[in-house]
Amino acid sequence: MDSDVKMHDAGMAGEESDLDEKYPNRPQNKSPTLPFHDLFQTLFRPLSEIKKKPAGPPGNRRKAGPHGQSAANLNPFEKRRDVIDRFISRWRKEVGDDIYPAFRLILPDKDRDRAMYGMKEKIIGKMLVKIMKIDKNSEDGFNLLNWKLPGQAATTSMAGDFAGRCYDVLSKRPMRTEVGDMLIEEVNEKLDRLSTASKEEQQLPILAEFYRRMNPEELMWLIRIILRQMKVGATERTFFDVWHPDAESLYSISSSLRRVCWELHDPNVRLDAEDRGVSLMQCFQPQLAQFQMQSLDRMIGRMGSTEGDPVFWIEEKLDGERMQLHMISDPSAPGGRRFRFWSRKAKDYTYLYGNGIYDEAGSLTRHLKDAFADGVDNLILDGEMITWNAEQDAPEPFGTLKTAALSEQRNPFQQGIHPLLRVFDILYLNGRDLTRYTLRDRRNALQKVIKPVHRRFEVHSYEEATTKEEVEATLRRAVAEASEGLVLKNPRSPYRLNERHDDWMKVKPEYMTEFGENLDLIVIGGYYGSGHRGGNLSSFLCGLRIDEGQSSQGSNPTKCYSFCKVGGGFTAADYANIRHHTDGKWIEWNSKKPPTTYIELAGGDAQYEKPDMWIRPENSVVVCVKAASVSVSDQFRVGLTLRFPRFKRLRMDKDWKSALSLQEFLDLKSKVEQEHQEKEFNVENFRKKRIKKTTKKPLAIAGYDESDEVQYAGPSGHIFDGLNFFILTDSNTPKKSKAELESLVKANGGKFFQTNNAAPDTICIADRRTVKAASLQKSGEVDIIRPSWILDCIKQSEVDAGLPDFLLPLEPRHMFFTTKDKEEIVAGSLDQFNDSYTRNTSIDELRTLLDQMANEKGNSSCSPEAINKVSERIQEKVDSGWTMPCGWVFKGLTFYFAENEGDAASESPEPKQAHRIHLARNTAIFASASIVSSLKDKSITHIVVGPDTTASEISKLRKTISTRQKLPHIVMVNWIEESWNEKTLLDEERKPPLAINASKLSSLMWFNLLV
Repeated sequence: MDSDVKMHDAGMAGEESDLDEKYPNRPQNKSPTLPFHDLFQTLFRPLSEIKKKPAGPPGNRRKAGPHGQSAANLNPFEKRRDVIDRFISRWRKEVGDDIYPAFRLILPDKDRDRAMYGMKEKIIGKMLVKIMKIDKNSEDGFNLLNWKLPGQAATTSMAGDFAGRCYDVLSKRPMRTEVGDMLIEEVNEKLDRLSTASKEEQQLPILAEFYRRMNPEELMWLIRIILRQMKVGATERTFFDVWHPDAESLYSISSSLRRVCWELHDPNVRLDAEDRGVSLMQCFQPQLAQFQMQSLDRMIGRMGSTEGDPVFWIEEKLDGERMQLHMISDPSAPGGRRFRFWSRKAKDYTYLYGNGIYDEAGSLTRHLKDAFADGVDNLILDGEMITWNAEQDAPEPFGTLKTAALSEQRNPFQQGIHPLLRVFDILYLNGRDLTRYTLRDRRNALQKVIKPVHRRFEVHSYEEATTKEEVEATLRRAVAEASEGLVLKNPRSPYRLNERHDDWMKVKPEYMTEFGENLDLIVIGGYYGSGHRGGNLSSFLCGLRIDEGQSSQGSNPTKCYSFCKVGGGFTAADYANIRHHTDGKWIEWNSKKPPTTYIELAGGDAQYEKPDMWIRPENSVVVCVKAASVSVSDQFRVGLTLRFPRFKRLRMDKDWKSALSLQEFLDLKSKVEQEHQEKEFNVENFRKKRIKKTTKKPLAIAGYDESDEVQYAGPSGHIFDGLNFFILTDSNTPKKSKAELESLVKANGGKFFQTNNAAPDTICIADRRTVKAASLQKSGEVDIIRPSWILDCIKQSEVDAGLPDFLLPLEPRHMFFTTKDKEEIVAGSLDQFNDSYTRNTSIDELRTLLDQMANEKGNSSCSPEAINKVSERIQEKVDSGWTMPCGWVFKGLTFYFAENEGDAASESPEPKQAHRIHLARNTAIFASASIVSSLKDKSITHIVVGPDTTASEISKLRKTISTRQKLPHIVMVNWIEESWNEKTLLDEERKPPLAINASKLSSLMWFNLLV
């Protein structure tokens, strides 16, 4: 052990020397770091308490002030920032400017410099049992090793929270009751050793020392750091923003927490424009596609151009892993090229795909010897790594990617499965950052520099389109080919690092029309949940019945094959009903003796998707499930599975013998496929490619001329005719480079110069305090205007198209520095509520104005980054057993309340019913539904009627909507009420009735489910 420590210390010394050379100006702390317990006492615990407390009344909110301001006057967002700001300020004062040691523990999932520990909950639980010397079969031992299962006695509330379960056990037998004396730097040093320890005998002494020197609460937070599951209620964006205004930008282009802490230790020193772009061999955070909107019309409208160019691109959404490839020419490397691969989460996959042409471990790079055009010295590509089945000439499911890469390493040039990189963007070429160029320009460059390698390294194809019908036709083909969906892209857009933007938008099949149908499946297994569902079975493994003679192991009429997992759509009553009918019949799954007589899983001994508990089919219940579609999967024994399955209702009228069998399912699938082939879908017109417009100045392959002017695809006009500009800096919000701003000025009739006295009446533009800006400000004779004024003027001229050009008056928000003579004039451009007299107000500004008018001084809206963070995986989490957040229950739905039109209700509802409908409407709006006032609106998904609605009124509604291709659900108001109460989208046809059937759905729905 001593030799290992010495080797580790020697390695650390060498690494420290390399870092000093790489970061010669790195900050140095003047004092030792703070104690570890300060982290949870002054940061983690206060943030967690803010997370638990509901926001106060709007009238109590106010903007954050100095540190002395009462915390009671801050809203939760401001409270979090205040807690973080206090910690950072204390660190700078007491320790120094190097906050990297603390940030490694505060944001452990963003620390790419520390290797993964290779320790999950079960391993940590086993070690704690050994360290505390407790019997693994005792109550506490059982609870640690089976943390998802409901515990005994007081630990029941901790089910599903491993760190909390550890705290519960550790607090009974602590080595310390008071906080320990370990410093943050000491904890980091031991965690570094833990991350490099590969065996239990190396890991155990380190964890044992933590146990001796920390109290139970410290250990609880340490375990969360090791698992990289902090959940303190503040995102990394909040920490970055408090630390430095450019921190998020630098992390977006580097994915390096170290760089963020060391290069941006002074908040007054800003990043230069040239430091804001991607760079070779430095992992960046890629652009992401925006979430689906409620209608294709709205999505396509966002794709349009202010110059009247309606063309957008349609790409297939691939079922793989987002991957960036960096390549650089290196004469010293075998093959002359070096490669690096990173995933979207900044995980280095070079070991899997190869670092050179002749890398024996290169499952991909060994095929790239002739994949680049002559003259290409270096580049960065963005794409999707998928698994390709050479025998079937078709893609494989995502989960097989690593297996395929390892197989290719062992048997190169095989005809089985192997990785395939589909490239759809190029961000860097021969020393030049291309992110500011349009997607069309980047694609032109990509086509010229890549020489595709068949089924190994290809350029992802796209179609040009202008209408909704073309998207729907392409989507139907995608469904037929079991594709993930589509991505719509604006070909005139730049690349936006670490952003979700309307320039790229997802279109998934399940949202196009009424996909899904009812399948009666047998529950054969259960999985314990986490969080508030901890201690109970929150999702279920469902199977298809195997009729006599079908089983691979002989005839057994009670056997089932695993088919899918279902975790969404259950209410508390549904869970209680299932528990009631299966109580005492569940059996713990034993991996050494799986119940193959009754249940057969995929993967043989690997036992894919094995449940925590299982139940004999004859003792179980039948559930009705609906889903988006059926897809191929090697994770389930049937070989197929349901995509996005959701519980509809419990079928107590059926037993396991009348549930769907495998043969019945295959027969149904075959029938639907045959019916589909007989249907005529005239899509040939949509498949014709439109003639692509050539760019005015295409990108060259190599040898870029640095004097070339950046071509910025922006609006043009005459709003700045006769005006002279001196642009000192780029724009922060929105982000635009100095060159882009100059191009906009020129395109709209203005002239720009490189000094402020080169022309009369020059307008000075700046967004940050550079040396030149500070010099002009110090003179006190020149007004300095922010770039936002330029952008607002152009935007307003587009709105007022056809009217005489009109420059917007300057507002306080436009001023970087205002001379005394100009202050009164600038202030006079706004009314008493700070509303502009001349400029159109944005939605966000309108919200702020309304808040001010109501004497609300806080931020009443949710932060956009929080919405994006939750929305990104909310469907996946709900399917896995999470409860739907109340603000998203009706997201994506459009409601029409039938009392809006006189012919839908013969009499006005009674006051009590009117109040109930009014409350339901407000509930729907709060839970993200859209409300329309006309029944003619084609986006309606649900028509809501009151409890007193008559049959004749329903008949009129049916007649009105009968001609629509997509039939809305007619639901009663209690469907909204019960879905809200249960915090999940309940099935509209469940009993007691929540809906009124408008008509029978066509067989096309079955096709959509089963193809």
